Amino acid sequence: MKIKVMTVFGTRPEGIKMAPIIKVMERVPEIENTICVTAQHREMLDQVLNLFDIDPDYDLNIFKPGQTLTEITMRALEGLEEVIKKVQPDILLVQGDTTTVFSGALAAFYQKVKVGHVEAGLRSGNLYSPYPEEANRMLTGILADFHFAPTQTNKDNLLREGYPEEKIFITGNTVIDALKYAVKDDYEFDLPLLNQIDFKEKKVILLTSHRRENIGKPMENIFSAVRDITLKHENVDVVFPIHLNPRVREIAYRVFEGNNRVHLIEPLDYEPFTNLMARVHLVVTDSGGLQEEAPSLGKPVLVIREETERPEGIEAGTAKLVGTSYDKIYDEMDLLLSNQEEYNKMANAVNPYGDGKASERIVDIILKHGVNRK
Repeated sequence: MKIKVMTVFGTRPEGIKMAPIIKVMERVPEIENTICVTAQHREMLDQVLNLFDIDPDYDLNIFKPGQTLTEITMRALEGLEEVIKKVQPDILLVQGDTTTVFSGALAAFYQKVKVGHVEAGLRSGNLYSPYPEEANRMLTGILADFHFAPTQTNKDNLLREGYPEEKIFITGNTVIDALKYAVKDDYEFDLPLLNQIDFKEKKVILLTSHRRENIGKPMENIFSAVRDITLKHENVDVVFPIHLNPRVREIAYRVFEGNNRVHLIEPLDYEPFTNLMARVHLVVTDSGGLQEEAPSLGKPVLVIREETERPEGIEAGTAKLVGTSYDKIYDEMDLLLSNQEEYNKMANAVNPYGDGKASERIVDIILKHGVNRK
């Protein structure tokens, strides 16, 4: 009898990290996989579905402009309850830390379906940073039967919280698996600007910033430091795919006004974004996923947050947690742009997030342990 797996995701980052697992399961005859997307993010999720050639069996399409966390939770719970009752899966897989993840785990629990949490055990130690992701991870952990932890640090976090060791599996992170699909040496960008930038001669900084907790004074500090570093270093360009949040855009347009070496562009699909990341000199970000992806491409990462739930990169030396003060951000960028030895130390550090085989390990664990309804 086949193992019935149901994969649930709703945002672009979830889709990227779940796609390699789906692709492995497609090749495994012992597994019957049903794909359900909530579409917590609509347009950006569709980009991933197209890239990885994934056709969901169920699409809840819950996205609404200006939606609150409560609204997302309610619509996802109601939609998933109906799908779970119809599919009757043996195990429901969720990935990461979004509201879809928590809603998926809770909906499965209410139907007494086992939960597999991909990318389990990440912790910042601050329930409100990242918000609401830290709480979503912890709540999902309570409901999970299989904790697929990317690293030993993640496993240690779960053990400290009292989860049984036999339910925790170190797998690596599936984001590294996904990069293998996307990055190409001969990639041509659709956006002419990106094809015109001389990535070999210039030191290009990739900037991303969108976190709720950074909006306001922290973001002003970040953008001002980036603007001013281009005034000191004439060979530095910045590419900033701006998040759709209007508050982020207002600050960015105001701070970077008149600076022709900071290129403000629309958000990129996953494929062009990863190929851009593969070509830049340095990444400055408050994103979680980029802290894992950039090191696998040999790119130093400056993390513009006060805490991170991904300390492995900091400990390995591939990333630095620099906070959100103007002086610290400016000084750390200046150091990596001016000091080749410091740059090489970070660029050549060993990526702690895996070898690109996490998806195979997760599917093997599902096959080995088998799953029956609770």
